[in-house]
Amino acid sequence: MLECDITYDIDKLEEILEEERIIEFSEFIIKDEYGKEYEENDYYLSLLITDDKVIRQINKDYRDKDYATDVISFAYNETDNIGPVNIIGDIVVSLEKVKEQAQEYGHSEEREFYYVLCHGILHLLGYDHMNEEEQKIMRKREEEILEKFNYKRS
Repeated sequence: MLECDITYDIDKLEEILEEERIIEFSEFIIKDEYGKEYEENDYYLSLLITDDKVIRQINKDYRDKDYATDVISFAYNETDNIGPVNIIGDIVVSLEKVKEQAQEYGHSEEREFYYVLCHGILHLLGYDHMNEEEQKIMRKREEEILEKFNYKRS
């Protein structure tokens, strides 16, 4: 089972931020990755939905990069878990960046939000894009997941 703690640090709650859908989407990814192991364990994920100002400060403080980004992931399970709940990690999403990128790429804000969330979760689960081969694997996995939820490129 997944416990997902969602915190909103934004002025206005958007329609695309339907908690049940966010949890269902997140749980699908984690369950699909872990398979049978998922059924035997409890998992915890935290999600902060914020703006460019906050994510820029987090990016600067923790990654030494002084700019806003769409998503930042902080993985916890890089070592063996010692408690009763597997803490997957924290994800921070800039809703401002999501809206900007949706417009830039010509698709819905909902599709962009779920793409960014998927990207963040996959990072927590060990995916990366530091080289071309890793990037191809991660992009393919993102598209498979988004397709299952009917979030297609416009």
